[in-house]
Amino acid sequence: MKKIEIRKALSGDSKFLALSMLKSSRAGKRTGIFDLIFDIDNKELLLNKLEQLITSEIKTYCHYSNFLIASIDGEDVGTLCNYEPRIATEELLSKALEKLGVSEENEEHSSMISLCAFQSDKRTWMLDFLVEKDGYSDLVIIKELVKKSLLTASLKGYRIVHTVVEIGSADIMLVYKKLGFKVINEKKCEVFKEKFGRSGVALLEFHL
Repeated sequence: MKKIEIRKALSGDSKFLALSMLKSSRAGKRTGIFDLIFDIDNKELLLNKLEQLITSEIKTYCHYSNFLIASIDGEDVGTLCNYEPRIATEELLSKALEKLGVSEENEEHSSMISLCAFQSDKRTWMLDFLVEKDGYSDLVIIKELVKKSLLTASLKGYRIVHTVVEIGSADIMLVYKKLGFKVINEKKCEVFKEKFGRSGVALLEFHL
């Protein structure tokens, strides 16, 4: 395989990041959390909203500065979001969504889903939106993204890394397990099953 370059994302990468986030959030399902929050049937309009979230002055965990991008010969082929829950809080996300005109009702949908989530541990480094571009299925790209992220986490003094995977997302679960992550908790939730057809989420951990 040709050399894989890993770099920090820039605001100009927002379209690629939006596509990656939408793909990751749907995880093989018809709808994902962003479909629920923004309640937009038109894919282009939904991607536009995601781009606004990615480039917002309010730095949520979805902000472009939290992403790494993998490229081969100048083509972007993968991405990974890595962030610090103590900085990118749920409160910031709520403020950013409100600024984007998300209705209170849709915010409530998001809050209902968050009841199925795990409480953020401020001592951990968090991974999300690990995506490979269609046509690429080599674990090397994903390994390079995660390796770079874990190095950054270590340099910042973190010793524990977490990620959350939907129960039933076999492919991404297998990827993380191959990288050395272990399932430490599962949470099954009726709301999650009702909205997405998945029984809940699993919390995975890696020790640096």
